[in-house]
Amino acid sequence: MAAAARSDTTQSETSDFSMRPVPADQRMSRGALTMAWWAVSSAVFYFVVAAALAQGFGAKNAIIGMLLSVVVYAVINAVIARYAIRTGLSVGLFSRILFGNAGAALATLIFFATAIYYAVFEGSVIAVGISTVFPRISYGWAALIVVLYSVPLTMGSVQNWLNKLNGVLLPLYLIGLVAAVVMAIAEYGYSNAWMSLGPAGGAPAGGWWDCFVYFMGVWILMMYTFDYARFGREEDARYHALINFGTPFYLMALIVNGLFGIFLVATVPMQGALSEVSVLLALLKLMGIAGLLFVWVTQTRINTANFHLATVNMETFFGELFGARAPKWVWALVVGAAVYALMLADVFSYLLQALAYQGIFVVAWVAIALTHILSSRYERMFGTTLEYRSDRVPTFNPCGLAAWFAGAGAGLVLQQMGGLTASFSAPVTAIVAAGLYYGLLTQAQPHWFVKRAA
Repeated sequence: MAAAARSDTTQSETSDFSMRPVPADQRMSRGALTMAWWAVSSAVFYFVVAAALAQGFGAKNAIIGMLLSVVVYAVINAVIARYAIRTGLSVGLFSRILFGNAGAALATLIFFATAIYYAVFEGSVIAVGISTVFPRISYGWAALIVVLYSVPLTMGSVQNWLNKLNGVLLPLYLIGLVAAVVMAIAEYGYSNAWMSLGPAGGAPAGGWWDCFVYFMGVWILMMYTFDYARFGREEDARYHALINFGTPFYLMALIVNGLFGIFLVATVPMQGALSEVSVLLALLKLMGIAGLLFVWVTQTRINTANFHLATVNMETFFGELFGARAPKWVWALVVGAAVYALMLADVFSYLLQALAYQGIFVVAWVAIALTHILSSRYERMFGTTLEYRSDRVPTFNPCGLAAWFAGAGAGLVLQQMGGLTASFSAPVTAIVAAGLYYGLLTQAQPHWFVKRAA
């Protein structure tokens, strides 16, 4: 691995490797890492997003947008996966190189906050399902049940637990998908009308662009990829780049789940406006308690990733910024408490707004990360050594921070303007961040990235 010359003896030695690169002897087999990572492919979120885009812009536009997203996601994550495997670095450690210690803390803050938000959404779906099927259990108690079983799942490592759990749940998820389609056709019959799902006035011209851009708001998956791929073995880099984190994964996550969501919404009568809850209720109506089991499998799989990444990056954030050191289980409990509190609070509209803002910062981070990885400038300055140690990295890296805030600032301005202009916020963010970082990188001074010797 091209990592720093010596390890930080004061850093965490836990199996999550939140504060140091993953060493070669702790890497996972390709099958084990595939099972752990593919947990991210299942979530009611994917069903709802595809169906909502189909309703707003037409099913064909939604499918085009999803297909384009598969291509872009696969290309970007192939680069990210290879780099993470080669270095063993996490998002937090890599962000020290890009932005300095302060910028790295901000990156992990955005990361763990976003993971918590998604854990809240996915956990709420299970809680609503439990309270619907078992009316004597209130939503509050159901939410507590979800958190109480989710936190212990986080205690295990990616290498020795999450891969095994999701290896067991994956067949159940696939069986549930097929069973739901078969039961929907048996109950309501089959019609090609789902391919024509769209707004009453007809699909808008260029609606595929809106659908494609929407998925740029979910580029947090690139950060997810980084923190999972670092557990891959270097000899498996090609497999992980092309298969595990590549096109097959996103065909499953975006296309298969998306088509299922569009078909379900067009075939099964929904209660109220389209949401994760309305999809849940439709599945319960269609499949009964088996529908609850199916939703439990989908949401538990995705939440193993959400809780794990929230825990690891929270640990990194507080360790970096405040020097707070505690076992992983302590941070898992903090994440669980935060998720439970947000599940009980009526803050979903605020969470969605926060996700929109944070999504812009994530897009800028991804653009800068790609530019750095593909550029040879850092290697020309420092050779193959990557200096990520907090005591050797400056607090602020003007190269990364200027590009990050300029790109995010441009995107936020366009986002606030609304309408057609807002649809360009994420692409403009990526272009500005990547362009400025590349320009500054060509003029970068070594002390921007590594402290001068005393």
